[in-house]
Amino acid sequence: MGIVNVTPDSFSDGGHFASADRAITHGRELLAAGADLIDVGGESTRPGSEPVAAAAELERILPVVETLVDEGAVISVDTAKAEVAGRALEAGAELVNDVTAGADPEMLPTVAGAGAGLVLMHMQGTPRTMQDDPRYDDVVGEVRAFLEERAGSAVAAGVAPTSIVIDPGIGFGKTLHHNLELIRSLGDLISTGWPVMVGASRKGFLGLITGENDPSRRDTATTAVTALAVARGAAVIRVHDVASSRQAADVAWAVARTRI
Repeated sequence: MGIVNVTPDSFSDGGHFASADRAITHGRELLAAGADLIDVGGESTRPGSEPVAAAAELERILPVVETLVDEGAVISVDTAKAEVAGRALEAGAELVNDVTAGADPEMLPTVAGAGAGLVLMHMQGTPRTMQDDPRYDDVVGEVRAFLEERAGSAVAAGVAPTSIVIDPGIGFGKTLHHNLELIRSLGDLISTGWPVMVGASRKGFLGLITGENDPSRRDTATTAVTALAVARGAAVIRVHDVASSRQAADVAWAVARTRI
């Protein structure tokens, strides 16, 4: 899953693709680099970010979604607002990537009514507050229980079970230790039976490990997580730099599934 942030303030590439034309071009480049689908977002969820009105979010993303859909791309819309999700699905998006796991009471019915796919992510707190002081007694157990509950609610709302993906929310209300424990324990999430998505691309915990302060220079670290996650059974990897992670994913898949 290639990331297209049509925002002025995303943590890694804010402002780089804020215009529709630049975002569309970037989406094409990610597809050419090997992305299977493109995740288009119009609201930053970086630590400390403030909410964006639905109208502004729609103004940013709809031209990008419509154009890339017309060109044959599979599009995911990265939003927590049912209004935005609904309009994007009408424009041809096939998947909603919701960092709040359906907190908007209209989100699950909207996705169900459209027959769309849904990514449910765990986040402690909100983007504005999530990194203030995240705490867990058992981060893997608590994240797993939350995601199982939200997936169950999605099915009850009419979302097809085969259309649901869960995401542990790396970097969303987690410390370095929490993030590493979730990556180590992906098997516990995969054992739920739901496909798992991992979105660790360029995130702050990679900077803590490597000492790299510039998010745009963390793609090598990201590919390491990609390989580990795919080898452990992750179904979807969400990244900024598709080319490097595409190769890492292909190699990890081949090695992990080779039997002598």
